[in-house]
Amino acid sequence: MRQSNKTKQLAKLDKEYIWHPFTQQQEWEAEDILIIESGSGNYLKDTDGKRYLDGVSSLWCNVHGHRVKDIDRAVEKQLRQIAHSTFLGLSNVPAIELSRELIRIAPKGLKRVFYSDSGSEAVEIALKIAFQYWQNRGGKKRKKFIRLTNAYHGDTLGSVSVGGIDLFHQMYRPLLFNTIPVSSPYRYRDSFKGSEADYLDYCTARLEAVLKRHANVTAALVMEPLMQGAAGMIDQPKGYISRARQLTKKYNTLLIFDEVATGFGRTGKWFACDHERVTPDIFCVAKGLSGGYLPLAATLTTENIYNAFLGDYTRFKTFFHGHTFTANPLACRAALANLTVFKKQKTLSKLQLKIKLLAQGLKQFENLRHVGDIRQKGLMAGIELVADRRTKKPFELNRRAGAAVTMRAREKGVIIRPLGNVVVLMPPLSITHQELNQLLKVVYQSIREVTE
Repeated sequence: MRQSNKTKQLAKLDKEYIWHPFTQQQEWEAEDILIIESGSGNYLKDTDGKRYLDGVSSLWCNVHGHRVKDIDRAVEKQLRQIAHSTFLGLSNVPAIELSRELIRIAPKGLKRVFYSDSGSEAVEIALKIAFQYWQNRGGKKRKKFIRLTNAYHGDTLGSVSVGGIDLFHQMYRPLLFNTIPVSSPYRYRDSFKGSEADYLDYCTARLEAVLKRHANVTAALVMEPLMQGAAGMIDQPKGYISRARQLTKKYNTLLIFDEVATGFGRTGKWFACDHERVTPDIFCVAKGLSGGYLPLAATLTTENIYNAFLGDYTRFKTFFHGHTFTANPLACRAALANLTVFKKQKTLSKLQLKIKLLAQGLKQFENLRHVGDIRQKGLMAGIELVADRRTKKPFELNRRAGAAVTMRAREKGVIIRPLGNVVVLMPPLSITHQELNQLLKVVYQSIREVTE
């Protein structure tokens, strides 16, 4: 598509001044770039006026679409009162009201809310809380964290330490603290034959072996429940998160759930752990919390965790952590409005048919010669591309199959983003049936054209 002078000027300034995340800038500077100027509903519009279906929820955070009237009005109203005041030594109305609502919908037993600005920070806070919990309780040896392989919990050093994706994390290993890995479920790549129940037992046995060996030095097990998002939408067998909870209780270890990606309806329920009615000790949320409007995250804990930090000032049990924009009133007000829209529009109940339609639509992808595996939980889906379906051989890195599919879909008016050879579909929960069919059609065509 021919670019306007406006777009060319903006692109020139971008390439002169900006450093983009997860981007090889040498390639970026050599390419035509897409610049988003506006959005409405489930569509984005670029500076040349072309519309694109937002098939990745603006990196998994948009929930009800763009320019939602109820959320817009809530933010505008809050602006007429105050945009920000510190949360250190003060409180604010939206944060108080949001905390009550979060506890109302959170897994039963979670009672306290600690705010931050991003999913990475929410996990960082969870790690520090878990560590200090044991120090405050006299468990001085409990300094280690068990984490799943293929894990992704963010990009700050603590969250990278409990991550497990070499592509993202290997460079920083000398800066990180040591953690204890346990093989995560990955049925497609595991050399395992048997039923789903057998596979659950197999995965659980791997987890228990590690917990049993390291329980006396472990502060917590950290995991993304149900679906490891950034790993390539790798799903876990039914019952796995329940077993993880049982085992952490058996070996007296805390359990941290990172629901930054899976929370707020993505899997068809409020939270992924609701599918098995599991409550962790510490719970991390972000992304969809504010409906994709403003940076906001929260780390929730049980009252037992909270009580371990209570004591006389001179005993220094205080949790010494906080940020300038902790519990920002604008972001909290947006989050409150987001939760109201969930109720008003009956988002979760309407989602169930969309989930079925997505599952049905994904079946046709099995006909594509270079689709090796399809994984779905709710409106989260990953389509793993392979060079050879029989041997499961991946495409070579320099083929950039996932990226090529993404660019072809963009030409057809759909924005998606791959994870290596995995094409990710994660549209806003507000996507219509017609838009969902459009998304599936474009991605199917793009995979076929690129790989075949």
